[in-house]
Amino acid sequence: MRILLKLVIDCDADAAWRALNSPRAVAELYGSLVRLESAEPGGLPTRWELGTDAVVDMSIGGILPIGRQLIHASDRITQDSRGQVRIFRDSGIPLTGPLASLDVWDHQLAVSPAPGDPARTFWRERLTIGGRSAPLLWPGLWAAWQWRALRIRALAPTWAHDLDATDAAAPSV
Repeated sequence: MRILLKLVIDCDADAAWRALNSPRAVAELYGSLVRLESAEPGGLPTRWELGTDAVVDMSIGGILPIGRQLIHASDRITQDSRGQVRIFRDSGIPLTGPLASLDVWDHQLAVSPAPGDPARTFWRERLTIGGRSAPLLWPGLWAAWQWRALRIRALAPTWAHDLDATDAAAPSV
């Protein structure tokens, strides 16, 4: 089963890419609805460590635990008819809570310059879930992804900032 988002957002593709690679920016997408915190000492890292696993605890409003998620981050760059597309992939899996009943969790997020307006970003997101509980969990996840779309649109203008040397580095492939 899949959940898809396709949005044009008000920041350039570089700013959107930095946000995708920032655990803190990703945590902001859920606002006060769902809180993400590192399950490891030291809090959320500044950037996802590509090719390694991170574990986050999720809770409703920081009060009611709803599960632990293994995040396995990777990225790649491809081309489409409009140019470069950067893809961030979380191929981890829910470890505890209701989502742990899923057998498949594949979350891919792609950013590229918006058609006709390189100052904006074409944001695509695909969550693929599977397992016997997927049909039961899909409606709640679909609703959560609609909330994410609203938050992405609201937060995107805040993602732009002046580049420093580490931001300007090309993403790993």
